[in-house]
Amino acid sequence: MRKPLMSGNWKMHHTHLEAIATVQKLSYLLFQEDYEAVDVSVHPAFTALRSIQTLLDADGIPIALGAQNCHWEPAGSLLRCWPSWTWRT
Repeated sequence: MRKPLMSGNWKMHHTHLEAIATVQKLSYLLFQEDYEAVDVSVHPAFTALRSIQTLLDADGIPIALGAQNCHWEPAGSLLRCWPSWTWRT
């Protein structure tokens, strides 16, 4: 039987510091038995991806990291997507 997935996606809410605090609080609330019962993942705003990746790796937190979709349109009703032009550096 497939293990259930518990996943959090907070769209464009939280700065990277608030995202770190949210994931830390989540990790404090979960026990080893929880991780054995379900897969856990978080999907922060792309501006917080690196911060959350660093936190999960450095602290050995067994939470998977996911990302939101990227969309080719520069603007519009892009549900669960981020305009691709924002990725340019």
